[in-house]
Amino acid sequence: MSLLRKIRDTGRVAEPAPPRPEGERPPAARELGGSVQVRCVDAGSCNGCEIEIAAAFNPVYGAERYGARLVASPRHADVALVTGPVTRNMAEPLRRTVAAMPEPRLVVAVGDCAINCGEFAGGYGVEGAVSDVVPVDLQVPGCPPEPEEIVAALRRVTGR
Repeated sequence: MSLLRKIRDTGRVAEPAPPRPEGERPPAARELGGSVQVRCVDAGSCNGCEIEIAAAFNPVYGAERYGARLVASPRHADVALVTGPVTRNMAEPLRRTVAAMPEPRLVVAVGDCAINCGEFAGGYGVEGAVSDVVPVDLQVPGCPPEPEEIVAALRRVTGR
């Protein structure tokens, strides 16, 4: 009985929700209604950003509780999380992936390499940054960005 008494006396213990992210929502995000389907596209990265994206969707950071869910097909996606500099072999597949997404759609460049090619700038196999290939709506800087920053960007999109 002492265990039940301790549970009753302690009550619920939970961490407070993090504050809402700062910054304006992208215009297309207002039409999505508070939840988004997310497709990750590796355009030629070192996989550091993919590890952080996976961490952002694990139970510790829980991007799903803010209305973001990973999907396997671009035809089901509202948001494309693009990582890495766009290589010459990935430029056309990235264009096709974004074109396959229904309107309204958003493209989020995740990591310094996606924003400005980072360490890979000037490489012979690099086409350019993500914004050189497809229009980018939101950027998440860092090499690699922290999972909190990725979740904050997704929260800006969902508005939660």
